[in-house]
Amino acid sequence: MITPVLLCGGSGTRLWPLSRKSYPKQFVPLMGEKTLFQASAERMFGPNFERPVVVTNSDFRFIVTEQLATSAIDPGAILIEPDGRNTAPAILAAALWLEQSDPDALMLVAPSDHVVPNGPAFRDAVTAGVEAARAGQLVTFGITPGYAETGYGYLESPSAPEAGSLAPLPLKRFVEKPDAAQASKMITSGNYLWNAGIFLFTAKTILEAFHTHAPDLIAPVSQAVSKAKPDLGFLRLDPASWAEVQNISIDYAVMERADNLSVVPFSAGWSDLGGWDAVWRETTQDARGVAISGHGTAIDCDNSLLRSEDETLEVVGIGLNNIIVVAMPDAVLVADANRAQDVKLAVAALKAKRAQQATEFPIDHRPWGWSESLVLGRRFQVKRIHVHPGAALSLQSHHHRSEHWIVVAGTAKVTIDHEVKLLTENQSVYIPLGAVHRLENPGKVPMVLVEVQTGAYLGEDDIIRYEDIYARS
Repeated sequence: MITPVLLCGGSGTRLWPLSRKSYPKQFVPLMGEKTLFQASAERMFGPNFERPVVVTNSDFRFIVTEQLATSAIDPGAILIEPDGRNTAPAILAAALWLEQSDPDALMLVAPSDHVVPNGPAFRDAVTAGVEAARAGQLVTFGITPGYAETGYGYLESPSAPEAGSLAPLPLKRFVEKPDAAQASKMITSGNYLWNAGIFLFTAKTILEAFHTHAPDLIAPVSQAVSKAKPDLGFLRLDPASWAEVQNISIDYAVMERADNLSVVPFSAGWSDLGGWDAVWRETTQDARGVAISGHGTAIDCDNSLLRSEDETLEVVGIGLNNIIVVAMPDAVLVADANRAQDVKLAVAALKAKRAQQATEFPIDHRPWGWSESLVLGRRFQVKRIHVHPGAALSLQSHHHRSEHWIVVAGTAKVTIDHEVKLLTENQSVYIPLGAVHRLENPGKVPMVLVEVQTGAYLGEDDIIRYEDIYARS
């Protein structure tokens, strides 16, 4: 049996404005109805796989459980990193946790934000690497390159893989992201594969590799795991120990130094969706190379991507060539496709001007559901609030605002000080400033209400929590 280890703590900026720090691309349905995280978990689910181990951060923990539940997948463990320290510490923590029960456990480590369209072919490739992994090899998976990409690292094998073969090959070396000329030469040689960042090994083998090549990581990560505290089904790694951990990738810490490396070639399709140009390549295009998602319309356009992520917002392109347009309710990106990797510069510029859109998603996901700001003005704000069946907001009060709630779908159970009442569609209630209150959904269907806030200060930090089933402070 193979234990998937899903890494999903990252918060990349290259797919802004759809991917942001508060809600990154792995949790977004970029390619179809399922999110990248769900697709990754389902790809490594079945009779040959144990329940997955997930490594994420505190902000995403309830998103992880909600999306796994939607896919009917029960995780084996969810490790919470106090803060991001790159892939090496995350993988080491997972290996140490697995070693406690089975030192010979096979670990399939994968990012949760990649696209692999052919799940059965991927599982075949994993199966092809099992024997080498059990024999003590650190097995990587190399993607047959389709073009001279400068945004990926490469893997060099002694000889070109045979077409369609999944037989593991010796791995000669890792190659950093090349310039265009070097990438072209490597593609021509046929001996190079893209580095997918997916690995297969036993817990024992990877721990031996850490002891040999990155011994400084062992003590602090071991302490972080041994001092970890259970919390509502999660396992929180010890913050004090984790603070001593070096920020380093698994490639730098171990893989580029090890000599027991093998690579399984994979040619059935893969992308890390590292930019909007990659999304364009992976999206179905018309005869003129135009990819349209959501509410988009193209008139006389070529080789362009048009996406609207808001059903009320229509995006129309006229005479565009090699252009990326992505529209959100609160931000719009328009870029030359050749500058797709420079989207991170836009995020930096927005951060410099303290624009909320740089990092905050327009929909605020919470363990009980989500809320969306519809209108924000001087001394008032209108929100849409969606509460999952059986979920409840914390018992709370506010210093600076009062609230009106109007139920538009489902049934709401409302507590105001010592009074409890049920509200159904078209009924409303007033929450006075300072009142201790709670909102619950006692029903079997989602409950939706419109909230009108009024007051001198409407920030989300004006919440005093008295009770919370999700253990938030």
